[in-house]
Amino acid sequence: MFVMQEFELFESEGYVLAFPFDLEGATQGETFAEAAEMAADWLKGEAEWWLMTERMPPEPSFGNEPQHGGRIVLIGVEVSLASIPSMSASEAAVALGVSRPRITQMLASGALMGWRDGRNTRITVESVSTRLAERGQRADERSVFIGVSEA
Repeated sequence: MFVMQEFELFESEGYVLAFPFDLEGATQGETFAEAAEMAADWLKGEAEWWLMTERMPPEPSFGNEPQHGGRIVLIGVEVSLASIPSMSASEAAVALGVSRPRITQMLASGALMGWRDGRNTRITVESVSTRLAERGQRADERSVFIGVSEA
């Protein structure tokens, strides 16, 4: 799927902000080029989410006028489910040390991101890594708390 979106890029407080028209959210960079690259990354993430959730992207408007005195740039990205690093639901269950049905629950609750690929369920590597990092952080917090309470 190819997605195009107009962004307004403008300077504010030492950064270049990138606001998309017709979509919620924004990103920033230290330079115009970095902000444009960040806008492309942001749009790619949104488009991947639309694919994973089987939603159509909103119809973009073109020919927008700057609202913050900036420049209008057109960003386009190509995305596909095949380009999203993923693993099977069974592999995710092993990585997280949970059951396969628990993976289904975590998908439904939004704790993991993934999609159906025919009869198979794919889980993003990023969402599994995030859960593992959160788990490690909670373990670190518990050990600090235990260390403080024992003092």
